[in-house]
Amino acid sequence: MKLRMLAGVSALVIAGGLSACSGGSGSSGDLADGTTTIDVWLMRDSISAQFQKEFVKGFEAAHPHIKVKVQIQEWDGIGNKVTAALASNDAPDVIETGNTQVAQFAQSGGLLDLSDKVDELGGSNWLKGLAEPGAYDGKQYGIPYYAANRVVIYRTDLFKKAGVDPAAIKTRDQWIAATKKLNSSGSQGIYLPGQMWYALAGFIWDEGGDLATRTGGTWKGTLDTPQARRGMDFYKKLQALGKGPKDSDEAEPPQAEVMAKGQVAQIISTPGGANVVTQNNPDLKGKLGFFPIPGKTAARPGSVFIGGSDLVIPAASGKQDAAFTFVKDLTGDAWQRKLAAAMSYVPNKTTLADAVASDPGASAMAVGAAVGRATPNTPGWAAVEAKNPIKDYMTAVLTGGNAKAEAAKSSDAITAAMKGGS
Repeated sequence: MKLRMLAGVSALVIAGGLSACSGGSGSSGDLADGTTTIDVWLMRDSISAQFQKEFVKGFEAAHPHIKVKVQIQEWDGIGNKVTAALASNDAPDVIETGNTQVAQFAQSGGLLDLSDKVDELGGSNWLKGLAEPGAYDGKQYGIPYYAANRVVIYRTDLFKKAGVDPAAIKTRDQWIAATKKLNSSGSQGIYLPGQMWYALAGFIWDEGGDLATRTGGTWKGTLDTPQARRGMDFYKKLQALGKGPKDSDEAEPPQAEVMAKGQVAQIISTPGGANVVTQNNPDLKGKLGFFPIPGKTAARPGSVFIGGSDLVIPAASGKQDAAFTFVKDLTGDAWQRKLAAAMSYVPNKTTLADAVASDPGASAMAVGAAVGRATPNTPGWAAVEAKNPIKDYMTAVLTGGNAKAEAAKSSDAITAAMKGGS
């Protein structure tokens, strides 16, 4: 799933040999000289034009019998477009998809089962937040591509003024204590809008709860469990240490712009949010830092929702061997290290975390990514996000509603949405 402000760059369609093709694999095929051309759909803003150009050039040099045509796709409406492509005889050969979308596409039977390739691709070291949602009914369809997750972006000057050492914040209790100290002298300890449900999910996971679980073949919303309600209790305590609205999310108003305008000590965001802050207030350049979302104990960082992408191969592709070669190279260690350096992403394997060691934002992401998770792995989850009763639940609790009753109401709505969306 795409996260807002993953990197703050624009992936442009490149002219010439990398220009966007007009259709799927039917628009190009095996040439007379034995060369195979594969059509690849990549998502806008996932990678820069420069990295795309560098990879394709390197790939074609390493595999002179394979040529690559890239078509940049828009995130809006991509679900329906991919579903239609998979059902046709004109599907592309490789598709980048949000990690939480794989189950939706696999359910249709339109994806190639890559379970027998997991060992070859180093699957034992994949980030679970990318690998697990890339599987469906015990089979691996999505190959982890890159990850991004939320961290804490903080004002170094406000922390120094308050006498708070960010390196000493390792637990939730320490985070609350530090935020209380920062929430003085006209400053907000943290700007946390009331409906940032991905952050809530992490707190729920830390408590041993979940948004929904499956018993047998039936999915059921579980915000009403004691564990999930403890996660909401912590969210309420943290949210109260700032002036974030209780009835909107981080996009309304854009929280990075709020941080740029006022004395906000912290926000929860992907590191790319720092770029937006400084673009809106250049005076804050050099005054922003990052640390992982703290966990319940110092031994383990806080759980985070892993956003990012997987790569899939349509079952209808007539060039599956060439497509797999493309996927293997792009998700292999060498290009993953280059991707991490170019885009400040978390690589797809825990063993590659050192690739972002020199990048403060990305290295903070990597800490959380190692224990990151994804939303419930069911095609019906898309219907939950479309209606999003979790946001309504959060606002109700933050504005004084009965927490237990509201949790039960939201759990029932999640159950109904998943049942209708499956």
